[in-house]
Amino acid sequence: MTAAEPALKVRALTKRFGASAAVDAVDLDLEAGRFLCVIGPSGCGKTTLLRMLAGLEPSSSGRVEIEGRDVSDRSPAERGVGMVFQSYALFPNMTVAANIGFGAARKTPAAERRARIEALLATVGLQGFGRRRPQELSGGQQQRVAIARALATDPRILLLDEPLSALDPVIREQLRGELKALQRRLGVTTVMVTHDQAEALAVADTIAVMRSGRVEQVGAPEAIYDRPANPFVAGFVGPANAMEAKVLGPDRLRLWDRVDIAAQTDGRAYGAALTAVIRPEAVRLAAAREAGGLAARVVDRRFAGATMRIEAAPEAAPDRVIVLDLPAGAPPPPAVGERVVIVLPPDRLHLFDGGRGEAT
Repeated sequence: MTAAEPALKVRALTKRFGASAAVDAVDLDLEAGRFLCVIGPSGCGKTTLLRMLAGLEPSSSGRVEIEGRDVSDRSPAERGVGMVFQSYALFPNMTVAANIGFGAARKTPAAERRARIEALLATVGLQGFGRRRPQELSGGQQQRVAIARALATDPRILLLDEPLSALDPVIREQLRGELKALQRRLGVTTVMVTHDQAEALAVADTIAVMRSGRVEQVGAPEAIYDRPANPFVAGFVGPANAMEAKVLGPDRLRLWDRVDIAAQTDGRAYGAALTAVIRPEAVRLAAAREAGGLAARVVDRRFAGATMRIEAAPEAAPDRVIVLDLPAGAPPPPAVGERVVIVLPPDRLHLFDGGRGEAT
């Protein structure tokens, strides 16, 4: 592999079941040592994609290259990948050490093998656990054993299928940080499938968002969140207000055919149908005597720790709701039923051609 070549290259990778494409012409590049999260709704094809990368699911067409080597027709053992399954797939009749050793090369001398197992136990923070059996461990500890076993072969790429989904929320948040720290320390190229958007935003260097077998957008977490490619990505990766809109001029939109706001319409034609998307944290309450706001009434509010989520119905469109997140604490948030004026900053609005409002 040359310095310019990605560690993982996927081209037009496709998996068909009859007339249906579970994975449809996917292209991906991943640099060595990077952490890619593949996310999307249930049934979008992300786990099928991961299994094709591992060689556990044959592709219908397309190509997979690992470190410049075409492995499209190679077996899982020949691809140089390590796989961690959602269920961990540990052997209950084996000790932790034996489970990890199962992934090591068969011809490794016994002393070297034992040293490798101890080193991997230390790597995942389980020193002294080698003689225990999986059922004697917590879910988080079992997950670490599964990762150690996958690392035992010195894989070129580590593949993770929802590795934290079986854990309770507190342990899950703790282990996602440990997983990212471990990946950075080892420098192993990693692809993880998850349905948890917050998890992906927290650990990934790169995120690929899938829908109906296709990749909708690939980019850094910040780019995916702040510059979504379409309303689906905006609504799937974090909360978003998506509103049907129509162009009134170079700096004006009409929402839901009832509410006019300032916007940067970027030369779109008068009357063009759009979807306007804005994150709840970008919506503001107007300061005193501030011009350009929308009169609205608070219909709900929910405490969320660091923020207070407010739902406000514009007075000109009382059957619609705009969601905004305010920092918890002073000043006190408005009460349900209170009249407010909200501002949708034009530079925080994302405009997409077509007026379906998919993110709502």
